[in-house]
Amino acid sequence: MNVGFALVLLWSLPITSVLAELPQPQNLTLLTLNTQYVLTWDWDQTTTGNAVTFTVEYMAKYKMKMKKDWSLVCDRTTHTRCDFTGSNLTYIGTYMLRVRASADGVNSHWVCIEFCPDKNALLGPPPRVELAPAGNQLNVTISDPLTSTQGSMKKHVISLYYRILYWSLSDDPQGLKPKVVDSSNNLVMLPEQEAWTWYCVIIQSRYDYYNKTSGYTEPQCMQTEGDTPYGQIFLYFLVSMVVCFLLVLLPSYAFFRFYRVLKNTFYPSIQLPAHIQEYLCDSSPGSDMPRLLTADSEAELCCDKLTICPEVVLLEIHLPPPLTAPPSELEQDSGRHIRQDSGDSGIHSTEGGSAQQGCSGREPIRTDQEVDSWQTLAQVKMEEMGRDVIMKVQYF
Repeated sequence: MNVGFALVLLWSLPITSVLAELPQPQNLTLLTLNTQYVLTWDWDQTTTGNAVTFTVEYMAKYKMKMKKDWSLVCDRTTHTRCDFTGSNLTYIGTYMLRVRASADGVNSHWVCIEFCPDKNALLGPPPRVELAPAGNQLNVTISDPLTSTQGSMKKHVISLYYRILYWSLSDDPQGLKPKVVDSSNNLVMLPEQEAWTWYCVIIQSRYDYYNKTSGYTEPQCMQTEGDTPYGQIFLYFLVSMVVCFLLVLLPSYAFFRFYRVLKNTFYPSIQLPAHIQEYLCDSSPGSDMPRLLTADSEAELCCDKLTICPEVVLLEIHLPPPLTAPPSELEQDSGRHIRQDSGDSGIHSTEGGSAQQGCSGREPIRTDQEVDSWQTLAQVKMEEMGRDVIMKVQYF
């Protein structure tokens, strides 16, 4: 009987030692940003190996006295962290979080930590900052920090505001002495700036009740504007004219020149004379096909030289100037001579009258024979010149 009791006592000793030796999780820490909360802890794996699991629960602090049930967040997890983001914790509430370890059916003691998001959660910087020139100043557009549901943190932190630091790259390239502007607005116009100057801006979120400050955003730089100088306006106008000429007028001019070349090549404005085209083209009506030369007619139609004569212009024949009047005696004799030659014809009185009238008025003496001789001579000359031109054209 004593031996059996001793054996039972020896078998129960290892269990008691395991219950006493299972350690607690150490260094409970909360990783927070706005409304994102993650609880982490440390655990020595060499104590019990990899078979250990953890249980995480929470309860509002004011319910501790009423001994309410704890809310389970992570049950028998093998990780050394637990996410409380989806647990709908009130931002201004205070909660108790606790963790314990379990291994081979043995549990460690609970380890608790107090957590108030309004007091303990970190505040993040603005997620987006935009700069826009407004004359010789800059407008800064600030986006509010976001919650885990993509809402604005101003719903939880009413007194949230922003600290804006800005500096001029020409006066303070390293930003060692920046100017400071505090504002709770999302649109801020920066004062004391100069025209056509580069400025850099960084922004920080702040909450003074619990002395919370976020990190600064990345520097963003932009140049201010101002009144445009007249020289710059003229330069812009000149550049726009050059661009317009290169993009519009020059292609149009090139297309017009190309069209003129094609038109002059395929449809020339100067045509061959008709008497030459009849030898080059087919004689059928309405045909513009070139005539093919045969072996017999090639020797007759081909020639070494082709001369095109201009259009013949008829020459105007002018009568010679009148003769000077002879002495009066000669005039009378010539008048008698004309009357004698005229015979008995009815023209006697007319010729005589005209002759006498010409003598009395000192006008030149023109007889019908002289006029007829000049006209005949001019007609013979014109006919000879016409025949020569026609013979040359037909020969060639």
